[in-house]
Amino acid sequence: MSTLIENWIGQIADAAKSGRMLAIRGGGSKSFYGGPEQGERLDVRGHRGIVAYEPTELVVTARAGTPLVELAAALAEKGQWLAFEPPHFGPSATVGGMLASGLSGPRRQAVGALRDFVLGARLLSGAGEELSFGGQVMKNVAGYDVPRLLAGSLGTLGVVLEVSLKVLPLPVAEKSVRFAVDEAAALGRLNQWGGRPLPISASAWHDGVLTLRLSGATAAVQAAQRTLAGDDLADADATAFWQSLREQTDAFFAGDAPLWRLSLPSVAPPMALGPTLIEWGGAQRWLRTGDAGAIRAAAVKAGGHATLFRGDDALKAAAGVFQPLTAPLARIHRNLKHAFDPQGVFNRGRMYPEL
Repeated sequence: MSTLIENWIGQIADAAKSGRMLAIRGGGSKSFYGGPEQGERLDVRGHRGIVAYEPTELVVTARAGTPLVELAAALAEKGQWLAFEPPHFGPSATVGGMLASGLSGPRRQAVGALRDFVLGARLLSGAGEELSFGGQVMKNVAGYDVPRLLAGSLGTLGVVLEVSLKVLPLPVAEKSVRFAVDEAAALGRLNQWGGRPLPISASAWHDGVLTLRLSGATAAVQAAQRTLAGDDLADADATAFWQSLREQTDAFFAGDAPLWRLSLPSVAPPMALGPTLIEWGGAQRWLRTGDAGAIRAAAVKAGGHATLFRGDDALKAAAGVFQPLTAPLARIHRNLKHAFDPQGVFNRGRMYPEL
């Protein structure tokens, strides 16, 4: 065990004994997401580096403090990548922060979410114990549930030390096309196309423009282009566009207005609650408005839920960041928190005030 990890175990033990809280922090690129940090900072950036990478097995294992840009560069050298396109939100993003936030990019609608690519993990519990779950090969099915559970837990269950991830080859061919349609028509087309064997790897609608990205074999992409028609988007412009969505540098995300993320059935009709950007074939919708009550009520009515993705601390305190839990779900969350962090040392309040 490294001296760094031994020091962390000491910090954890001291915090648990004295009733203090620790705020786990990597690069800090996603510190805006979730509730405010509380307690003494536990900086994990020093625990970095790729532990194992076998391109032929499509698996990589990296320490939590490893910068995402370094991992992406190592994978690109072998023609591979993290296909769920995790957002970085800055050059300081780390592997641990990626797992803790659980966020996926535009390609999630085609390949699955981050949690679907997590094969194994090592972490320190609130009792200072080093725990290992899962494995480093895709066919190993033992213990998958805990590594997937860590995705999106915002560091409330433990200090992630290492993560094993499934990787995929880079696409052979890609092309993006655009259509001028209103929101209702865009949702209709996305659901119609979603039921057909088309190589759609990403979609986005905003302000009367629907953009599709086609990925796969060259022949399949070309055939889909002929079938769908639409206006071709230059390759450089397409790369910049999808990057701006992944990193939220698109003009839609600018400004101080609260940003809400709605997870809905793709067939849900337009919400008509404010400026909207639609991704994932209609299943993810971004709204710029501050009416928390109306948004949450509309999301539940449509069969989904709403998250306050970006907002000031006052709004987070008043509205909460995540959809309020039902009593059974709240009990499950409390039991998990107690099992991994019995003294409530880690990232208290980042998901829910009581956890």
